[in-house]
Amino acid sequence: MTKTILITGSTDGIGLLTAQKLAADGHRVLLHGRSVTKLETAAVEIQGAVETYCADLSDMAAVKTLATEVRAKHDRLDVLINNAGVLKTPQPVLENGQDIRFVVNTYAPYLLTELLLPIIPQEGRVVNLSSAAQAPVNVAAMQGNVAMTDMDAYAQSKLAITIWTREWAKHLPDGPVMVAVNPGSLLASKMVKEGFGVAGSDLSIGADILIDAALGARFADKSGAYFDNDSGAFTNPHFAALDAPHAAEVMGTIQSFVRVNS
Repeated sequence: MTKTILITGSTDGIGLLTAQKLAADGHRVLLHGRSVTKLETAAVEIQGAVETYCADLSDMAAVKTLATEVRAKHDRLDVLINNAGVLKTPQPVLENGQDIRFVVNTYAPYLLTELLLPIIPQEGRVVNLSSAAQAPVNVAAMQGNVAMTDMDAYAQSKLAITIWTREWAKHLPDGPVMVAVNPGSLLASKMVKEGFGVAGSDLSIGADILIDAALGARFADKSGAYFDNDSGAFTNPHFAALDAPHAAEVMGTIQSFVRVNS
């Protein structure tokens, strides 16, 4: 059956390859990126049914517009893959004082999911990109009150998205399925090349597990779970995600930010 699938950050890297594979299998793929030019190039590269959506996920108003545009064209979204992410950037602190890693990697996918949830069916899925790099969240940093190094901000933002995946899933017992996935460490993405200076491993390792998470049977009853593709298994994320007070504090911070900025 043909699925309609939105992939954020799908103009290069794992997102683009995932889109190519899904389109080749006959699915309708909604491409997202920050650059109109890159989106046009990606759409030409992909053979199949694609649509393009341009939005800067560091801007919550743009996230709202993205959701509005998707809903204007579709009354059903089978899968949302929150793939877009930031590690290193020349301007890590936004004009409002927020760290861009928390905004793009944690807050934006939360808001986008919230806005698109009404058109995601119970049998649908939300796939969130986590990472092997996870660390307990400094809520003050998450609120923009403490400066962080690139890796610290990235690791904490990835634990935060893993936390909200787990916690939100508890309130959706009938679906859609929400899962957090580490697609694999040091894959050959632009982020890895810029962040770590290495070529990285085959991107198909990451794309294939995202497709499995989006459509595969073994994820169908795993809402709230974390899948670590380095070990090839469902496992616990960083222990801080399992700490109820810490998880509650992170969730409260996310929900407060989204309320104020949406």
